[in-house]
Amino acid sequence: MVFEGSSAAISHTGKVRSNNQDSGYSGANLFAVADGMGGHAGGDVASSIAIQHLEPLDQGYASTEDAQASLQAAVTMAAGDLIRAAKERPELAGLGTTVSAIIMVDDYAVIGHIGDSRIYLYRDDALTQITTDHTFVQRLVDSGRITPEEARYHPRRSVLMRVLSDMDSDPELDLFVMHTQPGDRWLLCSDGLSGVVDETRVLKAMRLGMAPGRTADNLLKQALDGGAPDNVTIVLVDVGGHHPLSSGTPTIVGAASNPPGVLVPSARPARSNWLHPVRQAANEPSHFEPAAEYLEELIEEDRRRAKRRRLGWIAGVLVVIAMLGFAAFAAYSWTQTRYFIGADDDSVVIFQGVQQNIGPITLSTPVQDTDILLANLPEYQRASVERTISARSLSDAMAIVDRLRAGADANALPTPTLTPTPLPMPTETPAGGDG
Repeated sequence: MVFEGSSAAISHTGKVRSNNQDSGYSGANLFAVADGMGGHAGGDVASSIAIQHLEPLDQGYASTEDAQASLQAAVTMAAGDLIRAAKERPELAGLGTTVSAIIMVDDYAVIGHIGDSRIYLYRDDALTQITTDHTFVQRLVDSGRITPEEARYHPRRSVLMRVLSDMDSDPELDLFVMHTQPGDRWLLCSDGLSGVVDETRVLKAMRLGMAPGRTADNLLKQALDGGAPDNVTIVLVDVGGHHPLSSGTPTIVGAASNPPGVLVPSARPARSNWLHPVRQAANEPSHFEPAAEYLEELIEEDRRRAKRRRLGWIAGVLVVIAMLGFAAFAAYSWTQTRYFIGADDDSVVIFQGVQQNIGPITLSTPVQDTDILLANLPEYQRASVERTISARSLSDAMAIVDRLRAGADANALPTPTLTPTPLPMPTETPAGGDG
């Protein structure tokens, strides 16, 4: 049965690497991404070999079991070819590739996966990562030692624990089956996309509802805008949907699309500037399958890094505390250069410090009780003292106190009483005085 839906595949060298070691395939029933590794000489060969062995699987299957068996057999044969290639051409030693593939069988997606390329499912407005990365940092995440966000920037994030390579003739492939339905959108991609464009931005691109080709272009542009330090390969598959159905004509992109023996010119390296810094990405292998003793060494290195990170945090906290303490001490010292006159119970007092308090902390102390009673002050001076009077220095405070004392003394003088002058008494005229 031919899959009914639409799909698109796209691959780009990126802005840093000089050749494309990724390969991708989009056909009638088969969709796959392979991210090659092994340096300039081997990565493109490894991913091409993987796609060459997967391509014959693009056909109808009677059952999902048949499809799973075919996937495992194809990957095992590809591993044998990688081993032979490394023997015949010693410069290819260490080559390998990831493989993430889907075979559509009726209403089911048969999934095969090894490495750190990814398969996502967009369904009901939610994006879900279907595959699990076979990486060292993923083990750290699974064990709870680091967070998924820390894993994105871990210096060992590209170390693969499982990969299709010239080191293992019987690769362990994750194989499982999922039910799929109309409206589903499947995204297969190399870590050139997932390592640069986070899931939040991928989800936004999916929600736009554009056709697979335009959505793939959108995601590629985001990866390039983010620096694209690695090759970027994207395969998008819509199940049913509103977009025109694909014809089933296979599309091969990346290294596998180059005819054997044809040398592809290297891309010009991108220039870095302060607006768009280019991430470091050399052509030596960025993925490899470590030996057991190397894994122990990495775990110990991660422990040391975690210890240094904790010590760094502690040192940073201590520095901040010290700076805050120094600032508090400097501020308190400054307050002790200030003076003010205020009231203490019933008398006038000179205080050192400032009038404000910080919670239970008092920023002033009494320096001198002047023995000037508030009751003896004129009303306007008493009100000023109760509100407090600021002074620039102790001598300035003493001068203010002298003025207050003078006001109190003047206010305490007795009010003079006036004695009334007696009025003269009228004199009597003697009788018969007129004569």
